[in-house]
Amino acid sequence: MARSLNKVMLIGNLTRDPEMRYTPQGTAVCTFGVATNRQWTIDTGEKKEDVEFHNLVAWNKLAE
Repeated sequence: MARSLNKVMLIGNLTRDPEMRYTPQGTAVCTFGVATNRQWTIDTGEKKEDVEFHNLVAWNKLAE
């Protein structure tokens, strides 16, 4: 089976303090939340805005 890597870049604001912990095997894990905003204009010219909330988990060196 082929392996692939998906890369995502989120630009937004933290919604809560990052929580750092370690697994029993010593692996670093950091959980945190990010809010991203998007804006668009509909056919009538009215501007719309939406916020999406993302729950994220970082592992190993990225978590540290």
